[in-house]
Amino acid sequence: MVRKKFPKLKSRVVLAPMHNITNVAFRVLCKKYGASMVSTELLSANALARGNSAVEKLALNDKSEKPVVGQIFGQKIENVVKAGKFLESQGFDLIDFNLGCPSKKIMGQGSGGALLRRPGKVGEIVKALVDVVKIPVTVKIRSGIDGRNRAVEIAKICESSGASAVIVHARSVEQGYSGKADWNVIKEVKEAVKIPVIGNGDVWNGENAKRMIDETGCDYVMIGRGAIGNPFVFKSVKMFLDKEKMIEQSSSEKVEDYFNYIKLCKKFGIFSVVDAKLKAQEFTKGLKGSVELRRELNKVKSFEEIERLMKGLV
Repeated sequence: MVRKKFPKLKSRVVLAPMHNITNVAFRVLCKKYGASMVSTELLSANALARGNSAVEKLALNDKSEKPVVGQIFGQKIENVVKAGKFLESQGFDLIDFNLGCPSKKIMGQGSGGALLRRPGKVGEIVKALVDVVKIPVTVKIRSGIDGRNRAVEIAKICESSGASAVIVHARSVEQGYSGKADWNVIKEVKEAVKIPVIGNGDVWNGENAKRMIDETGCDYVMIGRGAIGNPFVFKSVKMFLDKEKMIEQSSSEKVEDYFNYIKLCKKFGIFSVVDAKLKAQEFTKGLKGSVELRRELNKVKSFEEIERLMKGLV
């Protein structure tokens, strides 16, 4: 087992993997605004191992977004290994193995957060993956299944099995995305391992990011929900970390970002009216007229109608 070195990133802010959000178009936009590392949404190792074309399409990536991470879940070692080799062949720079997803469907398969109950199995999977790919393997964990904090135990197992970095979402699986993230969990992991630690949970702006770094000592900060419809967050956070200066986007700039996203979707062949409608809601959240826009979007059936409504906001 040879641990691969985690890359030196250009900034301390990275994009979290998110279902139905972090497609190639969105990742490229986040990269443009300063996300130093971006990730696919969570991909099924079982589906990739059997050549499922729909899941393979989710693994589409572009050289402009490097370094790009392919995130997988699963518990069958053979399939995790096959999926890792596939992602490496597709040009991904890192593979992230998920040990924190709270989805009942994924947990029901014994994958995601359910694996936190099986530290021995975690070590086997991570070691097998590290042994077969030439790129770094990272692991995304949570504090534990319930109130019992297992983060340090799991992080140390991942490190000894060859993981290049560990991402800590400072909530339990049972919490899901509710309640408050316990950043002390990130601090404990950082003090326990020698590999880089990426903190995740409740970072919405530059002040949050700076406080997380100061309080936990983490190497990088991961932003998830704070980036939905808001790729500009990476520029604003980086500016705050560099100069402690707050910057904001205008309404017209937010709408322009939406249309840039649509152009990228068309470029990469992943455009759909359903997604265009959903993203219109996300990119305009909080803007003047956005409540009325959402009402109107429920009635539309074509992108031309969405385009007209979006242009009417500015």
